[in-house]
Amino acid sequence: MRNDAGQQIYNIPAMPLDICVADSQGGIGYMIERMMRNMLNKHGIKKNVITMVTLVEVDKNDPAFQNPSKRIGRVYEKAEAERMAREHNWIFKPSAKQINGFQRVVPSPVPIEIINRETIQLLVENGNIVIAAGGGGIPVYFDENGDVRTLDAVIDKDMASGLLATNINADEFYVLTDVSFIYKDFGKPTQEKLEFLNYNDTVKYLEAGTFAEGTMEPKIRACLRFIEKGGKKSVITEAKKLEDKSYGSKITMEYEN
Repeated sequence: MRNDAGQQIYNIPAMPLDICVADSQGGIGYMIERMMRNMLNKHGIKKNVITMVTLVEVDKNDPAFQNPSKRIGRVYEKAEAERMAREHNWIFKPSAKQINGFQRVVPSPVPIEIINRETIQLLVENGNIVIAAGGGGIPVYFDENGDVRTLDAVIDKDMASGLLATNINADEFYVLTDVSFIYKDFGKPTQEKLEFLNYNDTVKYLEAGTFAEGTMEPKIRACLRFIEKGGKKSVITEAKKLEDKSYGSKITMEYEN
């Protein structure tokens, strides 16, 4: 949004999407780091907090590039969206925010590896708190010469976080959101709290369309993938639940024979 405004109001050349992601990572990471340092200081805890601008490898041939679906940026009227599409070779789809509005869409490829994962793991193992993979990370791929190349895409932040947890050999993966538990049929008369789930039951619920697409569903998928890769437990809850040790909904690695 700032990118669009700067270009339209002040004629500042727009930055490419990878720079926007890096900018967001650094700015939001800084805010989290500063508040976390203050909280640690309040409790007399001496610990390093480190924010890392994180590159995430994706496959440039991921099927997602054939079907862009992630809406980004401001909402345009149809005529303006058509002009922007011609000028920038962008793709637009109807906005979910505004009737008769259109937003740019970009691919959302599956993350393959967290770049600098070894460094992150080493920092964590030495007692540091690391803030990484913000916004899903900056999507990159390696060309035939091994050089890093960028792509206009947005990686799902839950999938990237789950991958990071796998890459550093974490035992547990926590997704902090604005609800205390996972719910079956959330917001419907049939709503039901699902506090303890094993892998197989979670897959059944997912395949039945139990979880809201675009909100809870990607979190569930990230948790399942973490379990598939050897993680012991995934937890989805709100931050305040951690204080009273009532950890919200847990997905564990219990498989059926």
